[in-house]
Amino acid sequence: MELYKDIEKILFTKEEIAEKVKELGKRISEDYHGKNVLLICTLRGASVFFSDLIREIDADLTIDFIAMSSYGASTKTSGEVKLTKDLATPISGKHVIIVEDIIDSGLTLKYVKRMLEARNPASLKVCALLDKPEGRRTDFEGDYIGFTIPNVFIVGYGLDYAERYRQLPDIGILDPTVYTK
Repeated sequence: MELYKDIEKILFTKEEIAEKVKELGKRISEDYHGKNVLLICTLRGASVFFSDLIREIDADLTIDFIAMSSYGASTKTSGEVKLTKDLATPISGKHVIIVEDIIDSGLTLKYVKRMLEARNPASLKVCALLDKPEGRRTDFEGDYIGFTIPNVFIVGYGLDYAERYRQLPDIGILDPTVYTK
């Protein structure tokens, strides 16, 4: 694939990702056995992970979508979170899991979690495929974490740089020369 020329190193292959998604799906299935759970996909980055994850969950579930912006065409968060698409579903009294591609600074998820907690869900958890603790700018922790990664800029499997590389089936480190030009 043409875009692989910009990848410095593959961190996780599509096979490793698929195995981790199965593990997360199994944990969520066990934790929510006999309950209805609403999974919220954070657009756009988590859409690929979300689609694979919901097919691995053996529980009564519904879905919804939310979108925020804090990066733009940068490799670092602006620190300002903007809600660009709100939920269509009321969440009061429901078990809710926010599904995110990556926890980096933690600012976006902390904002979203606080906003959703104000809507009185029965429970509210966060599932993220990737966790980058070195990038944290707040004391945010996820509940279901796939992989912990170093403080590098990654793309693939839904993650992007300036809306590119989302379609790569693996997750890799983007060559810094791509974004420092």
